[in-house]
Amino acid sequence: MTTRPELTLALLQFDTVWHDPAANRQQLTDRIAAASHCRLLVLPETFSTGFTLDAAEHAETVDGPTSQWLREQSTEHEVDICGSLIINDGGRHFNRLLWATKNGELHHYDKRHLFRMGDEHRNFSPGQERLIMQIDDWRICPLVCYDLRFPVWSRNRNDYDLLLYVANWPTARHSAWTSLLPARAVENQSYVAGVNRSGRDGNGVESSGDSVVFDYLGRTLARAGTAPETLTATLSLNKLRRYREKFPAWRDADRFTLLDNPDPV
Repeated sequence: MTTRPELTLALLQFDTVWHDPAANRQQLTDRIAAASHCRLLVLPETFSTGFTLDAAEHAETVDGPTSQWLREQSTEHEVDICGSLIINDGGRHFNRLLWATKNGELHHYDKRHLFRMGDEHRNFSPGQERLIMQIDDWRICPLVCYDLRFPVWSRNRNDYDLLLYVANWPTARHSAWTSLLPARAVENQSYVAGVNRSGRDGNGVESSGDSVVFDYLGRTLARAGTAPETLTATLSLNKLRRYREKFPAWRDADRFTLLDNPDPV
């Protein structure tokens, strides 16, 4: 088997056009072409509409135009592309991360933790399973926004090397974004990347951008500003493996079992 110890990824931070999937696909098409030298392209949370609670009105089907567009872009440029959008699946609505492979396959992860303070839990159904994707020798776990606050769900079970978060993270909670992402990297001995939107959405919520990539020690490898930007970074699997061998804290991790349907008081 051919070993590919490096992975170059691109985080596409942009100002989402409110409730206009066609306009967002159009502006991302050129951005994707420009970043197609990277192996993995990551789009923000709800990149086709912005973070809206009008799920029934703006949901697409599992084989809708944005899903088809993702597949077309990934096969045309021979890259993997992921990001979340609102999906109606059997009458239930999900904040669903879609992962299109360069071979035209489509995988998904449904956001587990729904943002209660914004009533997301009243308009969407939660996911129940994590997704681990493979690119060459890399194992990658994609999660969505509010999942960042829950380290048990994000926990490395010796099953990933890169943890991804796609987000619509508001400026008002910027300190949590900048604190929790490197914490996830250190505790999981993993690379961590977070892609955020920029600009102001249709509800007047401002997002500061600040997409970022951390290494396994919580050190910043690349960071975006507040404006739309394509952020790239190249990660080394050999360096990660050497660090895990030298400092095998993961071997002392606590074992646990997750409930299928948590319902905290």
